[in-house]
Amino acid sequence: MSASLQVLYPAGNGTTFDFAYYMAKHMPFVGELVGSHIENTVITKGLASGPGTPASFHAVATITFANQNALDEALAAIGPAVADIPNFYSGEPQMLIGEVIR
Repeated sequence: MSASLQVLYPAGNGTTFDFAYYMAKHMPFVGELVGSHIENTVITKGLASGPGTPASFHAVATITFANQNALDEALAAIGPAVADIPNFYSGEPQMLIGEVIR
């Protein structure tokens, strides 16, 4: 069964997020490190959390893998990309590891 890793970047508390750096440097770096394990990647830029409500997240990265083993191998190699996060985001990201059910 497919597995997923979601990295959520909460907005608020004065956090900043550099989308230009994230898309031009960080995500290609992730691809260099673990691209062979990745099945699909979707990046969502937060616009709102509802009508007239500011977005709760700057962005959410959803990365899918063929199975848990591929995800585990990617997580074992992703350390340098995690160390890069302060270059574009001033807060603490959240992670959700899951099983893709649909």
